Amino acid sequence: MRVSQRSLFDNFISNMNMSLSNLMDSNIQASSQKRINKPSDDPVGAARVMGYRDSLAAIKQYRSNVDTATSWLATADQTLTQVNTVLTRIKGLAEQAATGTLDANNREQISFELRQQYEQLINLANTRVEGRHIFAGHKTDQPAFVQGLNVSTIDTAFSGASFSVSGSLEKTMLIQFTSNGQVGTDALSYRYSNDGGDTWQTGTLSAGGTTLTAGSVQVELPAGRTVSAVNPDNPHETDNGTWLYVRPTAVYKGDDNDSTTVQSYGNNLVNASGNGYFKSDVMVRIDSGTDLASGITYSYSTDNGSTWVEGNTTSGTGSSASLLIPGGFLELSSGAGSAVNPGDQFILRPHRADIQLEISPGEHLTINSVGKDIFGGIYNPPDGSGPQVAMGGGTSNLFEVVGELVAFAETNNQAGIQRSLAALDDVGQHVMTQVASIGGRENRLDVAKNVLTTAELDDKSRMSDIEDVDVAELMTRLAQQQLIYNSVLKSSSMIMQMNLTNYL
Repeated sequence: MRVSQRSLFDNFISNMNMSLSNLMDSNIQASSQKRINKPSDDPVGAARVMGYRDSLAAIKQYRSNVDTATSWLATADQTLTQVNTVLTRIKGLAEQAATGTLDANNREQISFELRQQYEQLINLANTRVEGRHIFAGHKTDQPAFVQGLNVSTIDTAFSGASFSVSGSLEKTMLIQFTSNGQVGTDALSYRYSNDGGDTWQTGTLSAGGTTLTAGSVQVELPAGRTVSAVNPDNPHETDNGTWLYVRPTAVYKGDDNDSTTVQSYGNNLVNASGNGYFKSDVMVRIDSGTDLASGITYSYSTDNGSTWVEGNTTSGTGSSASLLIPGGFLELSSGAGSAVNPGDQFILRPHRADIQLEISPGEHLTINSVGKDIFGGIYNPPDGSGPQVAMGGGTSNLFEVVGELVAFAETNNQAGIQRSLAALDDVGQHVMTQVASIGGRENRLDVAKNVLTTAELDDKSRMSDIEDVDVAELMTRLAQQQLIYNSVLKSSSMIMQMNLTNYL
């Protein structure tokens, strides 16, 4: 077989290109320090590397979420610590004002600082992080609280009553009734003072009326409550008729976790409400049944109707029925009727004020707070039932307790100041409980941060074992391939001398 010059040339070129390709691959690995620079280098290894990179990207996002949560919770912690400092000062002022050695002028002087400290508490409750209010639930684009007015009284005839107040005041308005009667039925006379009782003006609530006007404010009184006339010669509120104090409070404007809205679809005539704690929307469908007295078969869905849990049954009492669903119950009661029909549907939409961030796979942490559950005040529930006192009107309601203290100091009510002083202990304890709750979440973040750091180091180590090059081995191979390439070039140049003189 004849070996042609062409076949020799092709063979030399092939060997030269192969050695050059190997040398270039090694140089690329040397510059990147990576063994795998493209999927063809190691298809299985490249797939594993991509998996680790996805994991590291997720860890990076989790760490970002942890940093954000740390910022929010640290700010909330610092804010409540400052609130506690303000409360300590307020308590010191209350202790001074509660003593019998002070007169009306002294209490009025103390009330000036109490007002300022009260406004400072509202400012603290409206603390922001990166322009977002951290105590307003989801409504972070607006202040959690605004200054407002509420009414205080120790008259048992108004126990559990809620008042609606409109107007504005710079000082507490003291109102005393000077006649006996029933609100909304009888004509009632009263007097009011905006200077702590030094001077008085008179007014009349007409028969059948419930809106009382006192200077620059109007108070909507609950109808059907009985008021008693005061003795003008007795300066004390105890056992001396009906006294009302229109005084400062804070109105919560954020959202909460307390309520659930139920929407009804179909021809149902029953009333529906949610009872429980629902993490997401729940859809309920009536599959069979005629009324609340008969057995009802129903289905529910927690994924917006994609899948349904069927075959659930319940029996009613004739006027009501409770349908068990995840998180609680759908309560049905007689409305325009008690009939239910197959195909009727109800959607429970829980109000959720929590802002949660995922700090590790499947692990979420609430980073904000519901202001009314920390500071109290008053708020308007979404059901439109009118203003209500937060925390059930208990003595842990910071804005109500301190607001009453301001009112009693401005009206020289020593007994009222003493009651507020006792309630301040409950307020302080409640605030410290909230601080502990936030501190617990901060500690959880520390643990999550350490777990993420460990996971990141582990993934990087495993990815490095697969992807990174062995530098010592690479340098040896690079030197060998350089030598091979040079040898191919030299031997080829010596053998393949294309010169016509060789054929002469």
